[in-house]
Amino acid sequence: MPNARATHLTRRGILAAGGALGLGAALAACGDGKDSKSGGTESTKAADKSGPWTFKDDRGTTVKLDKVPANIVAFTGVAAALYDYGIEVKGVFGPTTTKDGKADVQAGDMDVSKVTVLGNEWGQFNIEKYAGLAPDVLVSTMFDTAGTLWYVPEESKDKILKLAPSVGISVYDVQMPQPLQHMLALAESLGADVKSAKITEAKKKFETAAERLRKAAKARPEIKVLAGSASQDIFYVSGSNLSIDLEYFKALGVNIVEPSDKALKASGGWFENLSWENVDKYPADIIIMDDRSSTIQPADITEATWRKLPAVKAGQVIARTPEPILSYDKCTPILDKLAEAIENAKKVA
Repeated sequence: MPNARATHLTRRGILAAGGALGLGAALAACGDGKDSKSGGTESTKAADKSGPWTFKDDRGTTVKLDKVPANIVAFTGVAAALYDYGIEVKGVFGPTTTKDGKADVQAGDMDVSKVTVLGNEWGQFNIEKYAGLAPDVLVSTMFDTAGTLWYVPEESKDKILKLAPSVGISVYDVQMPQPLQHMLALAESLGADVKSAKITEAKKKFETAAERLRKAAKARPEIKVLAGSASQDIFYVSGSNLSIDLEYFKALGVNIVEPSDKALKASGGWFENLSWENVDKYPADIIIMDDRSSTIQPADITEATWRKLPAVKAGQVIARTPEPILSYDKCTPILDKLAEAIENAKKVA
């Protein structure tokens, strides 16, 4: 995951791991997903903005309000997904802008100048600004079964969660279609027209892309795909379990390189730490690299051992999005990109 947290690791430590963890991968026509371990999502679409609103999240918590939330505060990636469905938020927390002031990859198509940024980095959350927004609801993703809301600081969560009810969407140990469905249900409950031509077409394109990836994987079962993430001292290799993207890729037949069970156990199931000297431990034909701004991107890796990898020399390195923006529009290119890479890959491992 991006830095999902392992139960016995600090969340900060996992965050440092970047996307190695597949923090990270339903019931779509292209693959069976696992049921959420923390409950299902049910939504009731209000007839208008003045009507009552209820939503049952993946913690099994049902939020009930007298009217549809107007002042929504969300983790950046959640806000970006809602934006794709026509729902705009007042405030965001999490990676929103880069050092040069541009929109972070996790902000999607949002105009980041029009939202109040409560915190742009791990551990940052301006409670005073949050209170000033008079929030109706806070929404984030969850990377564990304990209901921990992603990027809500542990040390201040009690103060934050007293100010408004919260909704959690699980992205832990489920396949991509499931949280996509839950996010769409949330958007619908907030007023999105999920039967619109735009959204209907987006869902069809996602299903088409999934089928393309399934066919590519079936035709090229020998192509090994390694999910990596780079930091200054460590190269992380993600296992296919726990992450919504990797679990789904595997279900579609993609040959994912798996770290050792012992190494995965040490990280709570997410990834294996490798020194740059040992970056060639696992042969791979394609390397998919964490695209989050908190990690070192392939073009900036200077390690000689990296440059010698067969997949790198063959130009078979593509981006991976461990924390996908949960809209069909944003997830479709992820599937198409991997399918294309597998279709065109040379066997180099």
